[in-house]
Amino acid sequence: MNPSTLIGMLASIALLAVVLVFSAEDPALFIDLPSLGIVLVGTLAATFISYPLGEVLRVFSLIGTVMRNERLYSEDDIEELVKISRLWMGGDLRAVEKELGQVNNPFLRTGVQLVIDMTPEEDILELLQWRISRLRAKEHAEAQLFRVMAGYAPAFGMLGTLVGLVNLMFLLGDGDMTAIGRQMAVALMTTLYGVLLANLVFKPVAVKLERRTEQRVVLMNMVLQGISMMCNKRNPGLMRETLNSFVAQYQDEIRDGGSESRDSGPDEGSARQ
Repeated sequence: MNPSTLIGMLASIALLAVVLVFSAEDPALFIDLPSLGIVLVGTLAATFISYPLGEVLRVFSLIGTVMRNERLYSEDDIEELVKISRLWMGGDLRAVEKELGQVNNPFLRTGVQLVIDMTPEEDILELLQWRISRLRAKEHAEAQLFRVMAGYAPAFGMLGTLVGLVNLMFLLGDGDMTAIGRQMAVALMTTLYGVLLANLVFKPVAVKLERRTEQRVVLMNMVLQGISMMCNKRNPGLMRETLNSFVAQYQDEIRDGGSESRDSGPDEGSARQ
């Protein structure tokens, strides 16, 4: 499981447990299945109306994607690109094709195959950029699905509250304060469930999917740059350093935080660059 997702889930459960135990006389009052049903069924119904069936059915698999600790294998892609580029510069086409058969990244495999087929660089880059755009659009739509659900959940929570208030009005004439208080509590539960689902489930899943897309696009752009350098038969060592810059993590691009701090004049700074 993704560590950050696990931490968030545990923190959410702990928060709710603390709130229920220390602020409620009876925590069981916060469990109301009809209220939860109004929010969940209403949200799903509105989502089915808004989106095609196939996209809605992907909700559960996307939640599973967020739960998994997914690797991007960027280092493997860099090593494969550098190795294939070195073979390509050596003119060993048979070895390039053999190595290409072992590549697991379909985006990288397509780019290299186009290179060895002597496709013009402009056409290769245009095709690969189109595939990046298609992936970004597809995954943006998936994340947007959860943002839409995050908007529906509080709305149906308010709907449940209005239904409860209507029932409450019928009880006002009887003057039974116990029944009135109970109906008011039930009426407010749907709003609570709607807010919780929107802000602890749907919105976090959407943000996680958007962040995943950003990481995948960076990786694809890295491969795109490598394919471009391979087309131009650039030095494999330069290719390695260029591609590593896509995935390297620096606290500061200008100055290493671990080095000894000291003032330097313009000349010294220019020399380090």
